[in-house]
Amino acid sequence: MAHFLASLPQRLPAVAAALWWGSLTVVGFLVVPLLFVHLPTPAMAGRMAATLFAAQTWVSVACTALLLVLAKRRHAEVEEPWASDVLVWVIVGMLLALLVQFGVSPRIVAKQDLRLWHSVGTVMYAVQWFCALRVLWRTCAPQR
Repeated sequence: MAHFLASLPQRLPAVAAALWWGSLTVVGFLVVPLLFVHLPTPAMAGRMAATLFAAQTWVSVACTALLLVLAKRRHAEVEEPWASDVLVWVIVGMLLALLVQFGVSPRIVAKQDLRLWHSVGTVMYAVQWFCALRVLWRTCAPQR
């Protein structure tokens, strides 16, 4: 137990990145498509998907905020070794999550040019997924 607690600060960035990437993967590429297959109507699936995507946004925001906090050691002059490579990816991922939630989703819910806004949202979600993967890859990399 002592070893676990001692290594936790070093592993916490990888855990946050894994939760971020994993939540994007499961919600966007598994759960939401299954809703449209198994719920009785596309409208029901769409409402549930919107709820799940909103919840996933807050998982993304929490994980990226934690990564930003962890990027610099307390009382340290420099960033963590992993942070210099990925901070831009963390920030872009967080901004994309918020833009989809507050910019794209309301337009989809209002059925405003659905084809366009679904496409924009899908691209933004995919880019956020890539940002999370990049951060996960780097935080799990062996220390240089």
